[in-house]
Amino acid sequence: MSFEQAAQRRSRVLWLLVVVAVIAADQISKYFANTMLGYAQPHAVLPVLDITLHYNRGAAFSFLSDAGGWQRWFFTAIALAVSIYIGIWLQRLKREQWLLSLALALVLGGALGNLWDRLWLGHVIDFISVHWGQHYFPTFNIADAGISVGAVLLLLDMFLNPETEKSS
Repeated sequence: MSFEQAAQRRSRVLWLLVVVAVIAADQISKYFANTMLGYAQPHAVLPVLDITLHYNRGAAFSFLSDAGGWQRWFFTAIALAVSIYIGIWLQRLKREQWLLSLALALVLGGALGNLWDRLWLGHVIDFISVHWGQHYFPTFNIADAGISVGAVLLLLDMFLNPETEKSS
């Protein structure tokens, strides 16, 4: 095995560890939220931040949450397909494409964290509630944060490394 191949393998292991870390942080935090909090009972942490247990049967911002149940399998299929695609994409990236790799690892970890909930519970556990006065942002979780930060890093990579799309 050449030095470059060994370095590429270490890089892949690093991104796999990022994926696992996001999933672990997400699932551990959801476990504590689900076992220690009463449903929809806010606990103030900061003037703009509450910890409030909610179940989301839909997608982002509770999209289709009251659609009757079919949406669970629809969103599961989408999450699974996107996760496979991102996993393959991540495997094909060069070691130098670290920003894109980090972005994809965060998105993949978040997608798999929420996929786990959807498969085993039938809903996603959300508990982070940000607000300004009486104006509330939809409740979210660590997986959602990973997906959001990953998406921002994807955009940043597009602007900083416009040649990446051509080489991937």
